[in-house]
Amino acid sequence: MDMLVKLYDLPSSHEALNRLAAAGVSVRRALPPEKHKVLDWVRSTFSEAWASEADVAFAHQPVSCFLAIQGRSLLGFACHDATCRNFFGPTGVDASARGRGIGAGLLLACLEDMRHQGFGYAIIGGVGPADFYTKTVGAIPIEGSAPGIYRGLL
Repeated sequence: MDMLVKLYDLPSSHEALNRLAAAGVSVRRALPPEKHKVLDWVRSTFSEAWASEADVAFAHQPVSCFLAIQGRSLLGFACHDATCRNFFGPTGVDASARGRGIGAGLLLACLEDMRHQGFGYAIIGGVGPADFYTKTVGAIPIEGSAPGIYRGLL
């Protein structure tokens, strides 16, 4: 299913991002010269399909892919406007780094970027952890949205 988020009513990202920074994790927009490393990581950590979507996010100016990095290690990524405009996703955090607030930081960074581009709402496509999105940003299910835009995917 897909979920809907009110971008004009987002919680602030400052607390989440400051907590991550204190733990040595930075969340920032990806840079074009990192594309090959990020796509390789997404492909090997998650899937070829997600790497394809992230590739599209790198084609935007500015890039619509955000990264969570500790030292020189990639811990997570999140994209928006990849498969469809005004859609959040894909997003993922390495299994060894989960439970540290990285997913929330990436989600908030992406959604704030979408809000700054003038969107009032965002769609989270093909949701896995619905409770996480409801708790973190107040997302609500979009009735009748499964399988949604991914219908007929090869």
